[in-house]
Amino acid sequence: MQGLGKFFFPTNSMRPATANVARHLRLAAQGNPNFCAVKVPVGVDKATGTIRYTSRSFAELDRESAAAAALFVQHGISPGTRTLLLARPGLDLLLSMFALLKLGAVPVAIDPGMGLRAFLCCVRNTRPEALVGSPFALAMTRLFPSTFRCVRTRVRIACTRFARDVVSSKASPDTLFDASPDSPAAILFTSGSTGAPKGVCYTHGMLDAQLALVRDAYAIQPGEVDLPMLPVFALFNPALGTTTITPEMNPSRPAFVDPRKIIHAITQDKVTYSFGSPALWSRLARYCARHGVTLPSVRCVLVAGAPVHPRLLHAMRAALPNAAIHTPYGATESLPVTSIEATEIIHDTWQETLRGGGTCVGYPLPGVCVKIIPLSDTPLGSLIEAGECPAGGIGEIIVRSASTSREYDNNAEATAMAKIPEGDGVFWHRMGDLGRLDAKGRLWFLGRKAERVTTPQGILCTEACEAIFNVLPEVFRTALIGLGAPGAQEPILLVEPFPESFPNNAAERARFVSKLLQLGAGHEITRQVQRIFFEKKFPVDVRHNAKIHRLALRRKYARQLKAQ
Repeated sequence: MQGLGKFFFPTNSMRPATANVARHLRLAAQGNPNFCAVKVPVGVDKATGTIRYTSRSFAELDRESAAAAALFVQHGISPGTRTLLLARPGLDLLLSMFALLKLGAVPVAIDPGMGLRAFLCCVRNTRPEALVGSPFALAMTRLFPSTFRCVRTRVRIACTRFARDVVSSKASPDTLFDASPDSPAAILFTSGSTGAPKGVCYTHGMLDAQLALVRDAYAIQPGEVDLPMLPVFALFNPALGTTTITPEMNPSRPAFVDPRKIIHAITQDKVTYSFGSPALWSRLARYCARHGVTLPSVRCVLVAGAPVHPRLLHAMRAALPNAAIHTPYGATESLPVTSIEATEIIHDTWQETLRGGGTCVGYPLPGVCVKIIPLSDTPLGSLIEAGECPAGGIGEIIVRSASTSREYDNNAEATAMAKIPEGDGVFWHRMGDLGRLDAKGRLWFLGRKAERVTTPQGILCTEACEAIFNVLPEVFRTALIGLGAPGAQEPILLVEPFPESFPNNAAERARFVSKLLQLGAGHEITRQVQRIFFEKKFPVDVRHNAKIHRLALRRKYARQLKAQ
């Protein structure tokens, strides 16, 4: 790993007493001031084909984020100020986020790709007092004045102006808000894949715990180079002492990324680790296979956002010959929870998946507790009330760790539904997923609780059933939905074939359906599936372009079949 031998990590004697998570950037700047912290592409040299970057060292990032903090103070942002952060991925996002953390403000991060209506609803629910964002973001406040009526301060950000604009500031450039582990740090929104997006209240202690879990689970060392293909993951890097290469992509459309740009960056900058969704890595792996490309510098890859099929893992292993490929499991409310490496999936757990056992998402990480409780659709006041499933039993997944959130922002009803108290200030989080624990202590994911199909014969879990049909070579993915009243639903299978395999006439459709029904008849849990429909493209989540919106499909087919 190039340069690691020269990278100095600060000793405990240099660590400030505060629990403010932004202290990690200051420590990196003190110990390794000249190492590159972030690189943002600004173009390509036409003569050499080399990507040109704007870059910042750790010392520069620390200094400029302090200048940005002073600028924000001038505009009236202070400790505790809820600040809607709408910055471009890269330098603007990192500078603004660390500036807000340093002064003790509470950044609010909402994915604008979730759609305008959902985005505006999140803003109204959060009631931010300040906005730090791009010119476009500031223009939006004028287009929707009632939504942004709580915003009293607006700061236009452009990273090149931070140092210059703060010259007259009287704020100390070394200010670091003295946060406790329980101090509010940020509000990050869920993707809303099975309901309305919710604001998750993060504390500085939660962020610290996440950093430790990610660093230790994947052996991330200072001096490594990351290409984070989900913007929020870039926020870990300055605190981990690693270089961030900002990818050239639309973060809300990872399935449509230009693989040439990503591969160019990985190759030129010798990227050592990266995070991305299955949809994104599928696109990259296909390109590498077609063009005979390998990426030997990468030693660690995280693929998350939806279950990962072994055919993708095989393709990734061919493209990434030196990489350990991990598929972590977690949620915005508790991240990460478990993790498993591709080798174990391919050689051990996948055969159980093909038999309808669900997808193995691995072992709980150190300090993370996972339990399976009987399925319930009501609030639970205690673990005693919740109960616990017998070993191997299928139920609802709950988790607890230092990185688990305690509440949603301004949403007492959702908090009551999702949290189970246990002692003073300790909560279990209900993941909203169905699963089981095997004899080895590994967690198996069976599907989202809200998407389960309840027939007169019992409950069908989407992930368990769909895997049985997904083995057909013509099938890209499937979605199981239930039509009718809960308890009396008819299971319907929706199929998204690979484009070249889509049936074009009644005869092709009949042959395709016959193959699928034959597969389903071979397993008890799928014998009930008798009606099958084809879709050219499933609706998926914005964040990962991988989670299927089964509830939207259920609404669509309920309308269509009712109209027939």
